[in-house]
Amino acid sequence: MDTNIYHSLAKLNTLGVDVNCDQLIHASDRKQIVEACLNAKCNEVPLLVLGGGSNIVLTTHFEGTVVVVGSKGIKVTEDANAYSLVVEAGESWHDFVVFCLVNKMPGLENLALIPGSVGAAPIQNIGAYGAEFAQYCEWVEYLDLETGDYQRLSKSECLFGYRDSIFKQVLKHRAVILSVGLRLDKQWNPNLSYGPLKGFDCESVTPQAVFDCICATRQQKLPDPKVLGNVGSFFKNPIVSKSHFEMLQQQYPDIVGYVVDDDEVKLAAGWLIEQAGLKGSSVGGASVHSLQALVLVNRNQATGDDVCQLARHIIATIQTHFMVVLEVEPRIIGASGQKEIDDA
Repeated sequence: MDTNIYHSLAKLNTLGVDVNCDQLIHASDRKQIVEACLNAKCNEVPLLVLGGGSNIVLTTHFEGTVVVVGSKGIKVTEDANAYSLVVEAGESWHDFVVFCLVNKMPGLENLALIPGSVGAAPIQNIGAYGAEFAQYCEWVEYLDLETGDYQRLSKSECLFGYRDSIFKQVLKHRAVILSVGLRLDKQWNPNLSYGPLKGFDCESVTPQAVFDCICATRQQKLPDPKVLGNVGSFFKNPIVSKSHFEMLQQQYPDIVGYVVDDDEVKLAAGWLIEQAGLKGSSVGGASVHSLQALVLVNRNQATGDDVCQLARHIIATIQTHFMVVLEVEPRIIGASGQKEIDDA
C-alpha cells in the first residue's frame, strides 16, 4: 500500500481540478481496499473512493482519506450459451471492453471509450448508444462499510435505472464496489439502434466495425480529458411526459426526443443547452464545450466552484426556457463527501 505524502488529486480526476486531500492511499488489491476503507470508517474520517476519477467534481480540499482502487483481474468461464466474467473493480472499463473483443467475446462494443473503472460502472449504470451496463450485469459485490462484510447483489437487487442504481440511493455512503459479474451471450446480436450505427447491415456487420464506429463517434464528439479536462456528459438526458414533449414540439419543431414508453419521452440535454444559447458560455475557467454542449470543460485552471456555478446557471436557464429540470451526472464532492449541486 502506497501512501502519497503530497496528497494532490489533480491527476486523479479527469476534470483536472487541482485540490488536495489529507491522506491519499493507492490500494492495489482487494485486501488493501478493504483495510483502507474500514480504517477510515472506524476512525470516523471522511472517505472518498476513486476509480478513474471520471465522474466527479472536486470543489475543495478533501478533509479525509482518498482511496484509489487499483485492483486488477478478469476471470472467464463459459457454458454452451454464454461467457461469464468476474472483473475486479480497478480494471479500466474501456480496456475491459477491448479485452472482450480481442478474446472473441463481443457484446460491449456500444459501451467502448466510456472513461472510468469497472467498479464505477454499476453506480450510475453507464450507458451509451442504446446499451447500458445493466443489460450485461449478473451481480455486483461490495464491501458494506457499516458491517465490514462482503455483500453480493443480483442484477434485480441493484435497482438499475437510467443513470441510476441502488449505489446512488440507499447504499450511496455505505458500499464500496469490489467486483462485478457479467454475462455475454455467445449469440451476438448487434445493437444498431443509435445514430451512425443505423447505417450498418445487421447481417454483415462485425463487432470490430461497431467498436470502431463507436470510438470514432465519441472521439469526434467528446474532448479527450488528457487534453481538455472534462467528465464527459455533465447532465442526464431529462425524461418528460408525452404531453410536455408535444407542447415543446409545437414551439420547437426540431426538438430532439426519444420515446421511452407510451407516456414518456427522453429529451436530448445537449440540444436544450445549445438551443438556449449556452454553448461556449463560461464561468471562471469552466466552459460549455464549443462542439458538444452536454460537456463542461476545464478551459483555464477551473476550480470546482467554477464548474458548479456554470452548471447551476445552465440548470436555471433550461428550466426557464423549457420548464425542464436538468440533473447532473457527476458526483459533486465537498470537504467531507458528496453534496448536491445546489449546495456545492
